[in-house]
Amino acid sequence: MSLRTRDRLGGRAAVVGIGATEFSKDSGRSELRLAVEAVRAALDDAGLTPADVDGMATFTMDTSPEITVAQAAGIGELSFFSRVHYGGGAACATVQQAALAVATGVAEIVVCYRAFNERSGRRFGTGVQHREPSAEGAALGWCLPFGLLTPASWVAMAARRYLHTYGLTPEAFGQVAVVDRAHAATNPAAHFYRRPITLADHAASRWIVEPLRLLDCCQETDGGQALVVTSVERARHLPHPPVVVTAAAQGAGRAQEQMTSFYRDDLTGLPEMGVVARQLWRTSGMGPTDIDVGILYDHFTPFVLMQLEEFGFCRPGTAADFVAARTLPLNTHGGQLGEAYLHGMNGIAEAVRQLRGTAVNQVPGAARALVTAGTGVPTSGLILTADG
Repeated sequence: MSLRTRDRLGGRAAVVGIGATEFSKDSGRSELRLAVEAVRAALDDAGLTPADVDGMATFTMDTSPEITVAQAAGIGELSFFSRVHYGGGAACATVQQAALAVATGVAEIVVCYRAFNERSGRRFGTGVQHREPSAEGAALGWCLPFGLLTPASWVAMAARRYLHTYGLTPEAFGQVAVVDRAHAATNPAAHFYRRPITLADHAASRWIVEPLRLLDCCQETDGGQALVVTSVERARHLPHPPVVVTAAAQGAGRAQEQMTSFYRDDLTGLPEMGVVARQLWRTSGMGPTDIDVGILYDHFTPFVLMQLEEFGFCRPGTAADFVAARTLPLNTHGGQLGEAYLHGMNGIAEAVRQLRGTAVNQVPGAARALVTAGTGVPTSGLILTADG
């Protein structure tokens, strides 16, 4: 079982193309058009055409189905199409799905994409307005009647416990916000370009749900992002140096729910990310000291700290000091707090740029990147490496 043994996927597929629309607060066009623009940009970047594509992967939450996007983008026959559940937790898993298809010969060129008008259209931050009856939705029935209606309120429960357990103040979360915004300030694609913040700015921002302030919460964004995955062998004949999928993993923990796993014995960690971490380290043969850059899912700052601890970069309760020390280059594009909230897909693209050596905030000699997907939900992660 992969929970206990090294899997055999690593090193058999590579990301060869990345493409995105602009990131905005009002795109002025449909989500389908955003998806198609991102897909075409990624194919152009890869030196491929729509006719080369035979696989598509996206999120269950996406409103633009694989078949519809393929038709609109001029893609022909498909031998593989797949969707991954659990919102932002799907990001890295779309690449895993693509790599699995490529490694087994089910498809040769797979495009992963995500597109939404999450600012001008449906805003996830407004919380649950209506939900059809479902088994997983029943769990929310223990939270919604008591006012826990939004993602921020769900995260705030765990964040409060984390601060209490380790004797910390909300300034601990501010360390993540300051680092992300520092990188966004030098990234022209970022919403907060040229707008860094200080810890004082973080502390002065208004409460959203205590202990979370405005600057602890990600950007609601319109936009699209796409990635192209193929075999390592084929990748070596395309324009850009291959970025190899060295390890890919999904993870769900015991007593797992969608962001409301409040009945676990401990709320100060992310067990589902612990599952991902163990499998990534096991398959890659790496550990925290081998990673040159970390792109950690940052829809809310507290969960960045918990991820660092789950992956073993630092001891429980010490991640804020670890971030403040700038020991690991973190979210060098500005993250979802500073660049854009694209459900983590823009983070994968940043890892690719870092390993190509083309990032705006380039880490010298970056050869190994850790990327994670949504937190508080069943999730996924990647270790990407420069070829050779």
